[in-house]
Amino acid sequence: MNIKPIEKSFSASFSVRGDILYIKGVDEEVNAIEKIFKEMIYILNTTNKLNPSDVETIINLTAQGKEIINGKSYNNIILYTKKDSIKAKTPNQIEYLKIMKENDICFAVGPAGTGKTFLAVAFALSALKKGIVERIVLARPAVEAGESLGFLPGDFKEKIDPYLRPLLDALQDMLPGEQLRSYLEKGVIEIVPLAYMRGRTLNHSYVILDEAQNSTALQMKMFLTRLGPNSKAIITGDITQIDLPSHVVSGLIEAKAILKNVDGVGFVNFNKGDVVRHKLVKDIINAYEKYTNGNSKN
Repeated sequence: MNIKPIEKSFSASFSVRGDILYIKGVDEEVNAIEKIFKEMIYILNTTNKLNPSDVETIINLTAQGKEIINGKSYNNIILYTKKDSIKAKTPNQIEYLKIMKENDICFAVGPAGTGKTFLAVAFALSALKKGIVERIVLARPAVEAGESLGFLPGDFKEKIDPYLRPLLDALQDMLPGEQLRSYLEKGVIEIVPLAYMRGRTLNHSYVILDEAQNSTALQMKMFLTRLGPNSKAIITGDITQIDLPSHVVSGLIEAKAILKNVDGVGFVNFNKGDVVRHKLVKDIINAYEKYTNGNSKN
């Protein structure tokens, strides 16, 4: 394993009193190095693999004085990034991680900001890096949320890009720019509108359907039947934000009813307690719920 040199600042100060040389900071450096090696050994023993990115992440965390990964929290880690690690934090997120590991198809339903899509992308990237799958396909239905697609400027690709942008944002948070560009150019990672999934069979792939509440029943069935050998799928959505016409049944709601007893299909339900965005997001959700419930009683 070739690991490029990583420069980190661990400085010590020196002073002399009489014939004695005092070195301040050495103990701290020794402790930091000991922690680094302990974490490396733990990860190696746990996963039977230690990547250069793992080593760099551990060194970065130690040098920045951040919490070092311990045995308990390590089990909740989904992916290492250059500066940190992505892990399940809330009880429902931990359950989400468990369900993703144990099932080939996982449905995650809940409000915005609960980490449904972000953790799904991280989990798929982790599987890609470990060689469990060969590519990742991210899909979203191109449903107009109060705006008309036809009036957006540009060609079709330019019109559709805003719908796919949240998936790209998640990837940019997790991968260096050059590596992400390479994955996209080579088709290792693909971001497509849901309609583009028709007629395809996806082998050795991780397939993620985001904003699934805006898929129709036929689209959901089409998506779920794209899976080929050694493929897995994660479907995320928020049934309180359906933008389909009122007479059209959401494929996500129907799938929950149809597939609830199918082996290999898992479900996790998030709530406002799982919101991990800006602290105000949870307050906003509460305020809207209170307003909606108040009006429904009138």
